[in-house]
Amino acid sequence: MKGLAGCRGAIVGELPAMRPLGSPAAPTRRRREMDHRAKKRSAGLLIALVTILGALQARGAEVAELLQKLNLTAYSRGTKPPEFNGTTAEGRTLSLASLRGKVILLNFWASWCQECRPEMPLFQRVHRELAAQGLGVIGINAREGTAAIRAYAKELGLTFPLVTDSKGEINAAYGVIGLPTTFVIARDGRAVARGVGPREWGNEHALAIIRALLAEPVATKTEP
Repeated sequence: MKGLAGCRGAIVGELPAMRPLGSPAAPTRRRREMDHRAKKRSAGLLIALVTILGALQARGAEVAELLQKLNLTAYSRGTKPPEFNGTTAEGRTLSLASLRGKVILLNFWASWCQECRPEMPLFQRVHRELAAQGLGVIGINAREGTAAIRAYAKELGLTFPLVTDSKGEINAAYGVIGLPTTFVIARDGRAVARGVGPREWGNEHALAIIRALLAEPVATKTEP
């Protein structure tokens, strides 16, 4: 019996050298591999983020330079335009909040404004060419009735929304004191620039501004 016990002791003493499946070494190895993969993913995301931020900064510098060429007054980065709710000449309700995620050209005009008239075909052109890419051209009429607005739109072949502002409330909220006045608003809802007086909205500088802003990420709409 003593000899048998000694044999058993010898056999048992050899077992720890044989690592069975499920021993602590296996999960430790898997954990190291998982940690390595996670670090690689994190590094990749960081590189992508830096690349995106760098591209946005470069695009911001490009837009600032183009604004000067079009003689537009730039707003500071965090400026938000006033919200508005209005009705188009066709009876459709329209608000600034509903346009979030689009690049907006918000033009204040009147049918009696001689300087406004040459801009309208240019707005129609960019509306036709870039609406599908996320551009919204909105006209805010100054204190005229729907009949006058519809007649003007028909004469010039305008198909972008024309909002009535019979009491001048939207004009007042935006501080408009001369026509035409146009505000440029980015996808994320920030005010980019303002132009008082007519501009060549169809020229290369204007189109480059619009396309640079369209290239920015689409803002996510949030519930109020």
